[in-house]
Amino acid sequence: MAGLGEWLSVDTQASRPLFDQLRTQIIDAVRDGRLTPGTRLPTVRELAGQLGLAVNTVARAYRELETAGVLETRGRFGTFVSRVDPADTAMAAAAQNFVSTARALGVEKSEAIRYVESAFD
Repeated sequence: MAGLGEWLSVDTQASRPLFDQLRTQIIDAVRDGRLTPGTRLPTVRELAGQLGLAVNTVARAYRELETAGVLETRGRFGTFVSRVDPADTAMAAAAQNFVSTARALGVEKSEAIRYVESAFD
């Protein structure tokens, strides 16, 4: 997948670590559809070479994305975009916990929604 290195880029002068820049760009690409579920990513060495990064930098980004459920490694077959969006799973679980807490405290739906809206502000 030579195309990945064409739109991924890191700023070596930025204060954010390179692995984190790479990690967030891959997450953004998954969320906006540039990387669809099941897409095979370049190997760590291939992507490091395309971007001029150390192998350990790409390996750390991939490892953190795998831990977060964004990527999955299928042994010698490679690293792929997960078929399930981890944000869906995490947000559904958080919402369920929030609703359970609201109900336990006797907070009505409309009032609970106001709490969420104010948290975003």
